[in-house]
Amino acid sequence: MAINDNILIKIREMKENLTPVERLVAEYILANTEEIPHLSIKSLAKQSKTSDASVLRFCKTMGYSGYRNFIVSISAAVGSMDEERKDVYTDIQPGDDLFTITSNISRNNIKSIEDTLSVIDRNEVARAVKALRASSRIVFFGIGASGLICMDGEQKFSRINKHCHAYTDGHSQLTAATLLGKGDVAIFVSNSGDTVEILETLEIAKKNNVSTIAITRYNKSELADKADILLGISTPEVTMRSGAMGSRIAMLTVIDILFAGVASVDYQNVKKYLTKTHNILAGKHRSRKS
Repeated sequence: MAINDNILIKIREMKENLTPVERLVAEYILANTEEIPHLSIKSLAKQSKTSDASVLRFCKTMGYSGYRNFIVSISAAVGSMDEERKDVYTDIQPGDDLFTITSNISRNNIKSIEDTLSVIDRNEVARAVKALRASSRIVFFGIGASGLICMDGEQKFSRINKHCHAYTDGHSQLTAATLLGKGDVAIFVSNSGDTVEILETLEIAKKNNVSTIAITRYNKSELADKADILLGISTPEVTMRSGAMGSRIAMLTVIDILFAGVASVDYQNVKKYLTKTHNILAGKHRSRKS
């Protein structure tokens, strides 16, 4: 179950991975959200130009045993929407003034986090935290912008005395994965879930019996299918850099969740490590100023 379950966000994220007929149902639901709770299965089939069987298959694809349960979730999602949440992600437009840019980017980032809470599975989060707590070593794998997420993870977990490292280029990733073993945990960061270098590294890690965690967009991808633990994020459907910014914020939030989850269980030791690292860094800063 997601932390803040919202079926409408799941439909939006899964839409492109549905069959053509199921996509017709999804597109009609997303375009006519508020009328859906009042439609029978026959009415929805007629309005979406599909069939009763197609609508039922769509419900099952989305994780529901039948139409009634699906409609209950739709009703709950519609009922929880206030005016702000009805707003769609806003892309950057040529000529936007700085006030508009500031407002839109901030809103997109906030919405990325909120929507991620609607798709990320709390049970998978718990499994990830358990694996990280018991790990001998943590390794992060990500290419390009995803590599920045990995570096943030390395910085955080290193400060609580976890043996970890981030690998952000293809060659070093393959080498590192080859040397992993049982007891290690590998975290793979990729928005698309289809990055070739990441998938090659995942295959090696799995052959070495390493626990694998994927932080990737909530849709069907090879990374999502093959990782042991899936932490799905939701990102805006926009064409310019604001989309990549939103995914970065969502992924950083997942890293923060994992870090806090691990740290909270062994708080006394973690506090000791954080205090020691803070003091050494603060002392270094003071010596430079003097």
